[in-house]
Parts: sequence; C-alpha cells; structure tokens
Amino acid sequence: MFRQLAETLAYGAAGGLTLGLAGMPAGYLSGAIIAVAIAALAGRPMTIPPTFLRVLLVLLGTSLGAVVTPETLHGMATYPVSISVLIVACVFISAAGTLYLRVVHGWDTITAYLATAPGGLSQVMAIAIEIDADVRAIAIVQTIRVVIIAVCLPALMSLFGITSGHVATSLGGAFDPSQIGELAILVAVSTAAAYAAHLTRFPGGMLFGAMIASAALHGSGYIHVVMPWWLAYSVMIAFGSVTGSRFANTPMRLLLNYIGAAFGSFATAVAIVAVFAFILVELLSVPMAEVLIAYAPGAVDAMMLLALALNLNPVYVGAHHLTRIFFVLLTMPIIARMSARRKMHHVHHKKKLPIEQPLDDE
Repeated sequence: MFRQLAETLAYGAAGGLTLGLAGMPAGYLSGAIIAVAIAALAGRPMTIPPTFLRVLLVLLGTSLGAVVTPETLHGMATYPVSISVLIVACVFISAAGTLYLRVVHGWDTITAYLATAPGGLSQVMAIAIEIDADVRAIAIVQTIRVVIIAVCLPALMSLFGITSGHVATSLGGAFDPSQIGELAILVAVSTAAAYAAHLTRFPGGMLFGAMIASAALHGSGYIHVVMPWWLAYSVMIAFGSVTGSRFANTPMRLLLNYIGAAFGSFATAVAIVAVFAFILVELLSVPMAEVLIAYAPGAVDAMMLLALALNLNPVYVGAHHLTRIFFVLLTMPIIARMSARRKMHHVHHKKKLPIEQPLDDE
C-alpha cells in the first residue's frame, strides 16, 4: 500500500509541478489529476488510503477558508445587485448544465449537477468522493473546464485591450515562525469543525466544516496566518492525485464520451454567463473585464491574482468568487441528499413492482 501511495504521489507531483510552475491557474491540482489519470489509464496501481484523504480534506478546507478577509466580507455587502445576479446565474448554469448532461448524455442527476456546478474544482471533487457519485465523469468535465478557462481567459482579455502578463497562482503564503500559535489554533479549530460536520454525516463535511471554521477566524480578523505555501501546494497536488486515481479502468470509448460531455456543458455555461454579464454591464455600467473575471467559474486564488495582474478591483472579484464558492458548497449537500432520497425511492419502487404485479393481474 505504501509503495502504491508513493508512486501515486510521485506521478501527481510531476504533473502538478509541471503545470503549476508554468503558471497555469489551478495548475498544481489539474496537473496532478492529468498525470495520475494517465498513469491509471495505463494500468498503474494508483491508490490513496481513506485516512490520508480525510487529512487532505481538512487541510484543503483550512487553506480555502483563509481566502476570506474582513475587506472581502465588506465587499460582499457593497455589491448586492451584482452578487444577486451572480447567484441567479449560478442557478441557471447548474440547471441548464444538469439538463444537458441528463438529456444528451444520459447521466444521473447528481453526477450531472456536480459535473456542471460552478464551484471550485477541489470542492466539487471532495463532495463527489464523499457521496459516491461518478467521480471519473465529474473530474473530466470539471478539469477540462479549468483548463479551458486557463487557456482562453487571456485571449478574452486581449479582446478588450487588456494584457495580463504572467499570472502565477498561490493558495498559501510565507510562514512567520512567530505565528506558530495562530497556526496551531487555526488547524485545531478547523479540524474540530471538520470532525463535527463529518459526525453529522453532512455530505462534504470534512471539507465544508474546516473551510467554514477557517473563514470565520480569518473573516473576523482574529486569525491572520495562512497555510505555508509549500504545504498548500502539496495538499493541492495530493488531492489532485486522489481525483486522478479514479480514472483507473476507464475504457477509451467512455473517456471520449466524457470529453464530449465536458465541452458541451462548458459551452452551455459560457452562453449563460455571457447573457448575465451583458445584463449586469447594462444595469450597473461595470467594466466588462471585471465582470468576466468575477463570473468566470475558475479557481478563487487564480481569479484573484488575475484581477490584481490586470489592475482590476480585487475586492469586487474576490467577493463574487467567494459568494459563488459558498453558494455552491451550501447547495450541493442539500441537492445531494434530495437526489439520494429520490434514487433510493426509485430503487425501492422498482424492487417492489414485480411482487405487486400479480395482484394487479388478479
């Protein structure tokens, strides 16, 4: 088991560092997914133990919650119309994408929803793993979306006469040894909240609990320390390795079908975002570049840094992405439970039907 884990993480590190150091948004995560997925498809035994996964979920949630600052929370309160339009857009994106995947590709509701949910890739994958959805399908669709955004976003900015230059992603930060006490409090509180959420059997509880606790501590200004950059990137690579390992035993024909589903659902999302972005620009006269960055369903840290590189308003962009991530994370567990109940009811009904049928014949 240890040898397989080491090999899995080695492939993940190779892919994650390649794309991450190249400056691709969410490159450490996407690169690890791609590298481990290729190895898994080639027949290598890619494995991540469940206990290791739980530790990753807590660390990942803690890192994501550190994005919250008092200034960002204040920004959320100063852009009510724009944020409201964003929430409505998220609902339409999820509904249209889910309908597309169900009708065109025949996916089940919960897998289709998670595949098109405009949340962060890591958050969606964490939920998918915990509720036993089709992780391979979701990973392919979500990963292709991240890659498309990374490749196409600079081109979109150039259409508006804006040059971004080199954009490097960052989730953690430099660590000051004098902040060891704050870091201990952050990890302890986040771990306790994650465990409490897990005990309630809340879908995605390990990630969700840690993120909420970390966000509360940082948003209140009580805690300022962030996860060391090397640990944050290591967690992203390891979590990408978890997702990539789910590609094992995937036939090529099925893989091609997933890729087709990814491009179709992404095109649906782009069309909806364009409509809502145009409406918002007409209503508030907000610069189109800021709206595109704020509404793009990409990684929070990548979008924030891209906003800074383009001399856009980071508070505006950060408030919208934070709202999007929390909205999707709050609604995903609810929809997952509703979908699970419907699925169980449908299965139970189908099992009872052959027994009850003879009574109808009589």
